[in-house]
Amino acid sequence: MSQPSALLEEARNAAVAQNIEVAESKYKQIILSKEDESTTKKLQEQEASILELGKIYQKSAEAVKLNDLITESRAILGNFAKSKTAKIVKTLIDFFDTIPDSLDIQIKSTNESIAWAVENKLSFLRQALQLKLADLYYGKELFHDALKIITDLLREYKKLDDKSSLVEVQLLESKIYHALRNIPKSRAALTSARTSANSIYCPTLLQAELDCQSGILNAEDKDYNTSYSYFYESFEGFNSQEDKRAIVVLKYMLLTKIMLNLVDDVNNILNHKNVAKFQSKDIDAMKSIATAYSNRSLKDFENSLLTYSSELKSDPIIKNHFNALYDNLLEQNLLKIIESYSCVELSHISKTIGLNLQQVEGKLSQMILDKVFYGVLDQGNGWLIIYDEPRKDAAYDASLDLVKNLSSVVDLLYEKASSLN
Repeated sequence: MSQPSALLEEARNAAVAQNIEVAESKYKQIILSKEDESTTKKLQEQEASILELGKIYQKSAEAVKLNDLITESRAILGNFAKSKTAKIVKTLIDFFDTIPDSLDIQIKSTNESIAWAVENKLSFLRQALQLKLADLYYGKELFHDALKIITDLLREYKKLDDKSSLVEVQLLESKIYHALRNIPKSRAALTSARTSANSIYCPTLLQAELDCQSGILNAEDKDYNTSYSYFYESFEGFNSQEDKRAIVVLKYMLLTKIMLNLVDDVNNILNHKNVAKFQSKDIDAMKSIATAYSNRSLKDFENSLLTYSSELKSDPIIKNHFNALYDNLLEQNLLKIIESYSCVELSHISKTIGLNLQQVEGKLSQMILDKVFYGVLDQGNGWLIIYDEPRKDAAYDASLDLVKNLSSVVDLLYEKASSLN
């Protein structure tokens, strides 16, 4: 490897010294150099300058400047090999991932880069960017726009028999259908992704994503033991690569144990040596919910949801399961309050459980309709009247069976008589 030029050294030294304006100026001088010859050394320095300047913009959260850099770099990217061009553009687009509130400008930049790739007949780059764009649309909850891109990509990759890319597209398709609550299609897409993955070498992070999605779909079926197994494999994969998604999957692991009401297992997981480094407010939130659910305390559960609102409600998967958990806990608390009554004032139930009258009425109505218990709401008097569970009369069922059998005999006799005539 040849020594870097003096200008590149000066740019790097300025960057290290946090003299960003000087570093930016020198990097751009290298990138936009008008020299005629495109020597290997010059191309190497231009590539290094583009990526290093992009890294500076990433660290300083300068999304607009990063977008401008991508636009300006296109003037020289034609000098690079196609594979090198694709690597540079994809790396710059990925730099947006860690810049807060940059999703809109990242989508804009990706769309512009796709148009440029189409214009320059860079099919590999165009496909990679379209997959990235579909993922960005998924993050912005533009699910139908994402599906439209994925449908076209699936057709192309199947023609090319590109199994590696197929796995990524099918996995994203599964995530989108899950977000749309179309669980059968989500499961079908994941099955296809796993089938494709079995025929190739699957990178550790991609395998961890597949395991995570499998865990999520098993949790939808309330098969929390199988779900935990997948989440554990996913956590091991992300953790081995020191990927930040490990803590998210750890939360899912704890979620499955909470749903099974195994609070001791929650503590055992958190005491494991591989998990000790993940202590944070996110983990405290899960511990708090586990304790509240184990104690069957609706008040503690609500306090946890308020105290750790952002940690528990920012993730839609955890939020959905905790909504179900809250409903279950609310039902148990209401049943505990009304079990010793045949008629009780709604205001008393409301006061005892700590919820307003409207919430209590709504939940009790739902429980009566779902036949969790038998009763009726007397809203005129503000009472809940509870009935004993109706007993089935065995004689009634036996009578129905007898009538049904007699009807069959009569039909058979009628057929015989008809044949004799």
